[in-house]
Amino acid sequence: MQAATFLAYLAAAALFIVGIRRLRRPETARSGNTIAAFGMAIALVATLFVIEFRALLPIGAAALIGAVVGAVSAQKVKMTAMPQMVAAYNGVGGGAAALIALSEFYHLQTTGEQDLVASVTVPLTILIGSVSFAGSAIAFLKLQEVAFTGSVSFPLQQVVNAVLFLGILALAANAVLDGALIPALPPVPSVVAVLVASLVLGVLVVIPIGGADMPIVISLLNAFTGLAAAASGFVLNNYILIIGGTIVGASGTILTRLMSSALGRPLGKIIFAGIAASGTGKRAPGEERPVRDASPQEVAEYLADEARKVVIVPGYGLAVAQAQGPMRELMETLEEQGKEVIFGIHPVAGRMPGHMNVLLTEAGVPYDKLLDLEDVNPEFDDADAAIIVGANDVVNPAANDPEQNTPISGMPILEVEKAKRVIFIKRSLSPGFAGVDNPLFYDTEKTMMLFADAKQGLQEVLSALKGA
Repeated sequence: MQAATFLAYLAAAALFIVGIRRLRRPETARSGNTIAAFGMAIALVATLFVIEFRALLPIGAAALIGAVVGAVSAQKVKMTAMPQMVAAYNGVGGGAAALIALSEFYHLQTTGEQDLVASVTVPLTILIGSVSFAGSAIAFLKLQEVAFTGSVSFPLQQVVNAVLFLGILALAANAVLDGALIPALPPVPSVVAVLVASLVLGVLVVIPIGGADMPIVISLLNAFTGLAAAASGFVLNNYILIIGGTIVGASGTILTRLMSSALGRPLGKIIFAGIAASGTGKRAPGEERPVRDASPQEVAEYLADEARKVVIVPGYGLAVAQAQGPMRELMETLEEQGKEVIFGIHPVAGRMPGHMNVLLTEAGVPYDKLLDLEDVNPEFDDADAAIIVGANDVVNPAANDPEQNTPISGMPILEVEKAKRVIFIKRSLSPGFAGVDNPLFYDTEKTMMLFADAKQGLQEVLSALKGA
């Protein structure tokens, strides 16, 4: 039976790997998700054999509740809220790993069993899992704009974090050494204190991090959840937890490093300093600057008469307005008129990597037209028009201004300013998620501002274009 269980876990791990690999492209993402889910089903059934089908009622009830919550969430949560959903599920996984470790440690203490590996791994699992849970909860609240929006900090915050972390290590050592360091605090209360202190640490680490860096933080917390699951696998002596957690931890770490590099954000600076918006790059209260307010007809006339190559840059505002359908129609109409149309996709155009790619592909935009930042930037040099729909931070030249210190300073951007004409479709002159004003808005020689909801604006331009 042990050999069969091990083979089942091995098959599940192989399906996890294949599924994750197929998640890299929208065309194969659905099948990749299904394959990984099938692997998880195999792992769950194999685990029932490991525990000899004990406690089936609570396990079945928990599985049913989880399945219902997952199914309803998948159907009800909008595409624009997917980053929040990812953050929430990350946190649940980390919290579950921490509680499992705490429960197992209590079991070992009450039965008098001695397990050095579990004793050492439990505090680590609780630390990582609790930080992941609390940090993901804060990330959810920030993205949902419920609380802790922007950067929340206080004097000596990093010193407090450091002292708290050292305290956690001392409590963990006390638990492992059976209360030798702090005789008044037995092992079980020590690990409970580790849990509470780690939750506080998770909150304090994430609250000073600005919105521009939140996608990186979510990826990092995802890696933490994987590591917590792997560590709990050592506690429970469960191979699939070790394998699956390691895969998630490794993939999350790789994604975090790639995003940090792509956005020009040193990970150490994000985590240990928190990048808050400074006073530069913001419009003074009450300051009025002229803009070129264009009508849908003016935009359509320019596209019809003067544009031969058009680069469309979608942003989070497009996703919020559910304007991907009209955008696809605009692309098709321009192509029918003999124009070349491509799309420029920033890594965090939808707040998470791949978010915008999936949204547009499902709307019928050919995947080969969706160019990454590195591939599309050279295309702006000979583009007649760059149409920015619901985006700001990812096209803001302030990111490359050495005289400004802003939340997006150093972040690679889509260089739309190199196009012959820049057309913004957005509701107002309000800055983006990072709170940094965009100097392109006020370039009246180059920029046309169409003030409208993304969906409405695209539909009006489309109607005018068809009638031109």
